[in-house]
Amino acid sequence: MTEPSHHSNSSTKDTATFSLAVVNKAITAEIAKCLAPLLEPGDVVLLDGGLAAGKTYFIRHLVESLKTEDDISSPTYIIANIYQTQKCDVLHVDAYRLEGAQDFHNLGLETEIEESICLIEWGARVVTAFEDFMHISISLVPGHEAERRFEVSAQGPRSNSLMQQFRKDCDILWV
Repeated sequence: MTEPSHHSNSSTKDTATFSLAVVNKAITAEIAKCLAPLLEPGDVVLLDGGLAAGKTYFIRHLVESLKTEDDISSPTYIIANIYQTQKCDVLHVDAYRLEGAQDFHNLGLETEIEESICLIEWGARVVTAFEDFMHISISLVPGHEAERRFEVSAQGPRSNSLMQQFRKDCDILWV
């Protein structure tokens, strides 16, 4: 198993980053399961990555670990799904078809965002709609079909605290 690679970027007071090298889908699922119990209503996680990078796969395992009976699928054509879990609702948005933060605000999901865990695929398209968020960028590793690289960053006090705990919990995967 590949060791995680961590680096910190302290270019601004409210932003930090770390990286994970993920060798297969099983570890991606474990990373999602590490993050899930840390999330609370009002938390926003933006996910980015190319087609087939694993954004929906990651979200599926995160939501399933929160105990749901709902079918988790990409909301590509309907833009948003809401899943009921034992902890709280999870709002799953696909921002691919949105032009920016204004399109996102026009969806009228403010109350749902405050009361749910909010997971947004193609999050870079709507990043300016949020002041406090975690960002996970998933990229394919050329020449290694099953491998992914996760770049995790946070903006804002709640998300930075969340990211630090997530980083500690992910370290357990490589002990």
